[in-house]
Amino acid sequence: MNEATLAYFLTWTTYGTWLPGDERGWVKWHGGFQQPSESLRQYSTAKMVESAITLDPQQRELVDATIRRHCEIRHWSMHALNVRTNHVHVVVTANEYAPDTVVEQFKAWSTRKLKGQSASGADSVEIRKHWWTEGSSRKFIHREADLAAAVEYVLEAQDRPR
Repeated sequence: MNEATLAYFLTWTTYGTWLPGDERGWVKWHGGFQQPSESLRQYSTAKMVESAITLDPQQRELVDATIRRHCEIRHWSMHALNVRTNHVHVVVTANEYAPDTVVEQFKAWSTRKLKGQSASGADSVEIRKHWWTEGSSRKFIHREADLAAAVEYVLEAQDRPR
């Protein structure tokens, strides 16, 4: 018997901030967690077409507002959102959509807003093309206790000392 999906726990990183081979380890698509590899990290760095990007406070606020507004428009229930300098966490219920579609919409709309902000800046010399890494982490939440744990992680655990 399949349990109903209560929500998705979605995470994605900004471009170039967590590459394959990273010293923290990394997650391979359909391959799970991978150990660090300096040669793979160097190869991944060499393949980058733009510099790595971290979001400043204004950009973080813009992404936050964009995701919140998109949830309102789509009538999705957002349980938690945390836009960090180098990644985004969202816990959302969007039952009629696959998690890949949800995260791609969040990334696409956030990119549009970020590009619009960059284009209007007086000092912008070039407009960035890559804001996010390809792919994302998508976890299905089936139990209320797991939903509560995901919300707590997103809203509180990010700033806890390790």
